[in-house]
Amino acid sequence: MHVFSAPDGTGLAYHEFGEGPPVICLPGGPMQDSAYLGELGGLSAHRQLIMVDPRGTGRSAIPEDVTSYRCDRLVDDLEALRVHLGLDRMDLLGHSAGVNLAVLYAARHPDRVGKLMLVTPSVFAVGLAVTGEARLETARLRKDEPWFGPAIAALEAIVAGTATDDSWDAIDPFFYGRWDAAAQAHQAAQNGRRNDEAAAVFGSEGAYDPDATRTALATFDAPVLLLAGETDLNSPPSVVAEYAALFPNAEFVVQPEAGHCPWVDDAGRFVTTAATFLG
Repeated sequence: MHVFSAPDGTGLAYHEFGEGPPVICLPGGPMQDSAYLGELGGLSAHRQLIMVDPRGTGRSAIPEDVTSYRCDRLVDDLEALRVHLGLDRMDLLGHSAGVNLAVLYAARHPDRVGKLMLVTPSVFAVGLAVTGEARLETARLRKDEPWFGPAIAALEAIVAGTATDDSWDAIDPFFYGRWDAAAQAHQAAQNGRRNDEAAAVFGSEGAYDPDATRTALATFDAPVLLLAGETDLNSPPSVVAEYAALFPNAEFVVQPEAGHCPWVDDAGRFVTTAATFLG
């Protein structure tokens, strides 16, 4: 573990895996520590992975000002990390909610980004919408799975606004391409790793200006890769394709039989895609 200082003095932690040119990896959650990313299925054999624990998560300190958890304010933390690492430009990999931070950074500091890889992205920062029907349509691809009945009933309740606490647990299988022992262990290991107070602030009022961000991304000319999981109901491929169209130099890839964490579902395929893009 390594620590650097944010502009407000908060001590922030990151973890290094592998060797070679670094890739800065931003976890989702939102505001979950980076442990669930592991080494991204073995991507550390190709590049050094810098896994960031956002403020208030993992080994990073809790800030005095809780409004500093807001996504747009975390851009300054990421810029402080770049300076700390002595990088003129940095390659960024964001997963899920971490994509919001990655694109806000790219919009504000386009000349500081080498390559941008966005994995099963959250879409709030750019104002795209994922409809309930899009999620249900994606979920129905799993209709032959033994767990499908209770899971789709729970998802229908969530979409209808009648969910219970149990409904959210029941849809866990949809987030993996195979609901096997490895997927269940990966899901269980994430329990308690998110800072819920920080998550409530992350996307709060003022965090995003989608029009301004989309305008900035329209002139962002660095290489971009958007990777969707074929069966990911959080970030359905149709919506990720819309996201890719916002960039002038973007590649869009769908990983077959993958959910929200594609490096868990098929590490070899994920690493091949990522290593080919990142170089």
